[in-house]
Amino acid sequence: MKKLVIVESPSKSKTIEKYLGSDFEVVSSKGHIRDLAIKGKDGLGIDVKNGFTPTYVVDKDKVKTVRDLQNKAKKSAEVFLATDPDREGEAISWHLAMELGLDPLTVQRVVFNEITKDAVKMAFDHPRHIDIDLVKSQETRRMLDRIIGFKLSKLLQSKIRSKSAGRVQSVALKLIVDREKEIEAFVSTKYWSINALFNEKKKEFEASLSKINGETAEVLSLDYAEELLKKCTGPFYLDQLQEKKTKKQPRFPFITSTLQQEMSTKFSFPSKKTMRIAQKLYEGIEVNGQLEGLITYMRTDSTRLSQQFVSHAHQLIEQTYGKEYVGFYKVKNNEETTQDAHEAIRPTRCDYTPDKMRKYLTADEWKVYAFIYDRTMASLMSPSKHEVVTAVFTKEDLQFTASGSVTVFDGYLKVYGTYEQSKEKELPVLTAGQWYTPISVSSKEHQTQGPSRYTEASLIKEMESNGIGRPSTYSAIIETIQAREYVKLEKGSQTGKTKYFFPTEQGKLTDEKLAEHFNDIINVKYTAFMEKELDEIAEGTLDNIAALSEFYERFSAVYEKARKTMEKIAPVLTGDNCPKCGQPLVIRKSRSGEEFVGCMGYPECDYIVAAQPKLTGEDCPECGKPLIERKNRMGKVFIGCSAYPDCKYIKKEPKVFTGEMCPQCGSPLVQRKSRYGKMFTGCSAFPKCRYIKNDKKAKENDEG
Repeated sequence: MKKLVIVESPSKSKTIEKYLGSDFEVVSSKGHIRDLAIKGKDGLGIDVKNGFTPTYVVDKDKVKTVRDLQNKAKKSAEVFLATDPDREGEAISWHLAMELGLDPLTVQRVVFNEITKDAVKMAFDHPRHIDIDLVKSQETRRMLDRIIGFKLSKLLQSKIRSKSAGRVQSVALKLIVDREKEIEAFVSTKYWSINALFNEKKKEFEASLSKINGETAEVLSLDYAEELLKKCTGPFYLDQLQEKKTKKQPRFPFITSTLQQEMSTKFSFPSKKTMRIAQKLYEGIEVNGQLEGLITYMRTDSTRLSQQFVSHAHQLIEQTYGKEYVGFYKVKNNEETTQDAHEAIRPTRCDYTPDKMRKYLTADEWKVYAFIYDRTMASLMSPSKHEVVTAVFTKEDLQFTASGSVTVFDGYLKVYGTYEQSKEKELPVLTAGQWYTPISVSSKEHQTQGPSRYTEASLIKEMESNGIGRPSTYSAIIETIQAREYVKLEKGSQTGKTKYFFPTEQGKLTDEKLAEHFNDIINVKYTAFMEKELDEIAEGTLDNIAALSEFYERFSAVYEKARKTMEKIAPVLTGDNCPKCGQPLVIRKSRSGEEFVGCMGYPECDYIVAAQPKLTGEDCPECGKPLIERKNRMGKVFIGCSAYPDCKYIKKEPKVFTGEMCPQCGSPLVQRKSRYGKMFTGCSAFPKCRYIKNDKKAKENDEG
């Protein structure tokens, strides 16, 4: 009889089975196998009156999987549960134990932070039992989310037709709406800067007005700026010349949030895409004919690195760059004293450099892997050293300041310089006590800028700094508030590349009603407080039932009040009456967001009529029927025939010619759009000719 190992993901089961040998069979649960039932009062699946007792049911799509696992477990010599090394993974192991008839207090639980042969074998040499406190923490989080999600969602759907609300998603929405209010309330003011341009020894540099009469310079009118400019004729006196040496420390290795932030900032990767690629790198990439995990577990908030890895990395740094580049290993927030089993996100092998791995990875996979590798190695290197020179010029009661910085030792920038460009600005050799005449002095008008809208990166950073959510949830939160149409992620301007979160009118209304009725529950501080309590439950220092009871008492009081006092948005009447029951017809929305006309008496009366299609004013060139606006399953609008499915004509967008000719077949080149909405230049003879201009760049865009 073989020993059975159950992991979460099918993609890593084969890799682990190879590492363990013929005595083991490794199979997958394919993630969670069961969840809270939708039954009981309010459909919570929780018996609140009897100590918050949950009722679990196997997911419909996992019934066969569970049955297969039960059969295999009965025929196995021993069962090992090797789900992911986090709170969710611990809970999945517990649910598996319960469904497979195993004792959760004695079943073998195996945890590894990386999928490499040594790490997996060591984990199986030192199995432990299921951490019940960690399971209680996850169970408590799930019950909190179910209570808030079900009750608030139903209330908002009935009152204001919002799709959902949640413990964390609603706070993320609040951050975005509050920022929009700050932007709308901001009043911009004008101010002027004054700069003197010098040219010494064929080197130009600028000195900016910094002080007036010893006070910080503040120029708020054009008249005042012109008055100051009149004082700036003739030579300036170099009053002070300060030289100092500075060091810049490398950044800590990646954790989940910083990886998502940096991939968004540097490469415009959505957090969901980053996590999908990181998951694949963790589970295994085929290298030299064998699947190998290239990075450690990607859901972590620890910057710790194993001593073994640090030792290997330092050896490689010294061999490659020299002893002076070897830095000191350091961790953040006294993590050396924590019991956290996780490390930072790092490569599993130092010798798997980005250059060596390029041929095994797609362009996007390589970007993520190279960034993780370089960030980790840089974190173990010495700081960069810089010489900073500050020159202070005086002209009557005005003080102008110029500064320059030169890197004298690149340190960690030897590896990380491509991600963190240092702006070199060297001043010419100057002598204090001398007079220098600028070649020009000018003023420039500016306007104060209000707060910036959140990007994906800055929203994740804000949630992290406020203790909202956890590393594994950031991506899902961002995806949810967009799917609910509470926010849109759009470019800040037509020419800009950066995308920002804009709240929709429904998002603003949802936040307004939650703030009005649930301000004590849906706010940054209370959500962070609940996350802290979940951590305390995981550590075994807080009773989960006591925490749930305290929350439910608080929540129920405000919920009942809101249910009675929250105003219901009046339906939009069409002016017609229902032909079945005579009640007014109203405009309603389906779950997919499509508008239709239905009876106000629903659900007692189920009469509906589809909304009238939007005519384009054109006729179908194939059958003569009117052309209308339609939507595909992804929600994208296109123009097609109203006689569909009898006529499947779809109007193609007009070609935009670039004026260039295809170098392969001679046909005109046109602007085209990939399936992801990215524009590129390709041959108009497609699909006969598949030429794409700047093929590599276009391919990367298409993958993005």
